[in-house]
Amino acid sequence: MGNVYRMRMSMVLVSVMTAASVICGSTAVLADGEALHIATKPMTEQYILGEMLKLIIEDKTDYTCEITKGIGGGTSNIMPAMESGDFDLYPEYTSSGYVLVLGHEAKGVEDDEMWDQLLEEYHDQYGMKWVSHYGFNNTYCITVSGEAAREYDLRTCSDMAAVSDKLIFGGNPDYIEREDGFPAVCDTYGCDFKEIKSIDIGLKYAALMNGDIDVTNGYTTDAQLGVQDVVALEDDKHLQVNYFCSTVVREDTLESHPGLEDALMLMEGILSDSEMASLNARVEVDGDDEASVAKDYLIEKGILEG
Repeated sequence: MGNVYRMRMSMVLVSVMTAASVICGSTAVLADGEALHIATKPMTEQYILGEMLKLIIEDKTDYTCEITKGIGGGTSNIMPAMESGDFDLYPEYTSSGYVLVLGHEAKGVEDDEMWDQLLEEYHDQYGMKWVSHYGFNNTYCITVSGEAAREYDLRTCSDMAAVSDKLIFGGNPDYIEREDGFPAVCDTYGCDFKEIKSIDIGLKYAALMNGDIDVTNGYTTDAQLGVQDVVALEDDKHLQVNYFCSTVVREDTLESHPGLEDALMLMEGILSDSEMASLNARVEVDGDDEASVAKDYLIEKGILEG
């Protein structure tokens, strides 16, 4: 599967690296062999994590880092650049690597089994290593308004399903239509909502807060979960696969940079879903700079000195 992946992805490498240099403002980052090169996907969460990695590495070692933020296409475009050595490390999610890179089916696979396969197959096929579990799981979730959660004592998706005939569901059209989205939730939990509304993805939480809907689809680290009166319900029947975050790093980079792996291990278990959501909210809602948010949090956790 790895060879097929390499052949398929090599065609996009040139355009990826051109885009990366545009994002950085120059090609200097990719040409500089001394700095460690960190890539991130185009999302707030990844920007914060990239800054955390940079801060920890530069504080705990003598190495310097450069971050290329917001690589379009995420995993599909970062991995070929990792293979070519243009990037050394990046934050990745377990099911993304398992499905998009290794080509496996994630449904029904235990987390420990997936982790073991990721370690083995990334080593064998790509000469890369997964280092540390950050702690949080950015997966799909069902969220309800705080008002609905309190009125009906909702903690799990099964709780919601039991009173779904009293609730209005509002979701973005593609989620409502895709078989592994809304239909899968209804089939798994036996939901029969009072009404179903199609709502633009950017307006779902506003509709939830305004009382136009009671339930919507989201992600477990959405910024709104950190600041608004909404509740992410427990997926008690384990419908969704997990997306635990970790660092993928080239093994030759680890070998040529003594102490780097120890520094990366400082990310082990430092973030819960709610903590990641709160950090996302500081950037997306409060307008804080992601580097400052990352630094403040690492100081709070005692990893960096104030």
